[in-house]
Amino acid sequence: MENLLHLVRNIVPPLTPEKYKGQDGKIGIIGGCQEYTGAPYFAAIAALKVGADLAHVFCTKDAAPVIKSYSPELIVHPVLDHPSAVEEVENWLPRLHSLVVGPGLGREDAILKHAKGILEKAIMKGIPIVIDADGLWLIAQQPFIIQGYRKAILTPNMVEFNRLYEAVIQNPVDSSNHHGCVLRLSQAMGNLTVVQKGEQDLISDGEKVLVCSHEGSRRRCGGQGDLLSGSLGVFAHWAFLAGPEKTNSASPSLVAAFGACSLTRQCNNQAFQKYGRSTTTTDMISEIGTAFTKLFES
Repeated sequence: MENLLHLVRNIVPPLTPEKYKGQDGKIGIIGGCQEYTGAPYFAAIAALKVGADLAHVFCTKDAAPVIKSYSPELIVHPVLDHPSAVEEVENWLPRLHSLVVGPGLGREDAILKHAKGILEKAIMKGIPIVIDADGLWLIAQQPFIIQGYRKAILTPNMVEFNRLYEAVIQNPVDSSNHHGCVLRLSQAMGNLTVVQKGEQDLISDGEKVLVCSHEGSRRRCGGQGDLLSGSLGVFAHWAFLAGPEKTNSASPSLVAAFGACSLTRQCNNQAFQKYGRSTTTTDMISEIGTAFTKLFES
């Protein structure tokens, strides 16, 4: 595991006086509707605290004022339920380094149609994409949207993984061989990276399976997946930007995923040490700075 953490450390950009705003990451979050405003906030604020310079949230009109009220640091676009949503987001894509699709997206048909269109535009531009939550629901219905796109990273929990696996493989998950199932799903999806979240996080690009067993906690409150997806959006940008000389020719998506999984678990562990059973995702986000330093900068 230490070798993998070393590769993650290699892709972390140094903080230097010469830098200007935006260089270390401009991340777009696609999600946020009337029912779900916390998830896109958690993903976006996690991205900023990991080290991105700017975080944009593209959400529905009624979600925007709520998300804006959570933090003045987020740039919030109330466009996701507009008829021209795909075009509105497409205009921003040249200014974004990665996309996180799914936190708080919901399952309304019109919104999912817009999310599909945004994914297609992002793929055409070669932007790294993290897909989580209801973004994975969309992919389970239409796997071809993302199939074969090697800059995509899927982050399913156990329920989401089972749904996606059965949709793509046409067979139930073999509960006795989780490693093999993660490998098989990645291969069937065209060797894009799959992160199966669980007691241990299993990460595969269809060629190998990495195991992130960094100590976390037993707390399973909502929002932890959003912390992971938002931080992964940043790590993905850094890893693809760093190039093979920094990743030792390892898959950038694998390095990014391992970094994000390790960080999320470290945040979880530190917060749990302080708050125990009452730990929430807000507590975990407060730990990002010290957890990041401990893992990647000490």
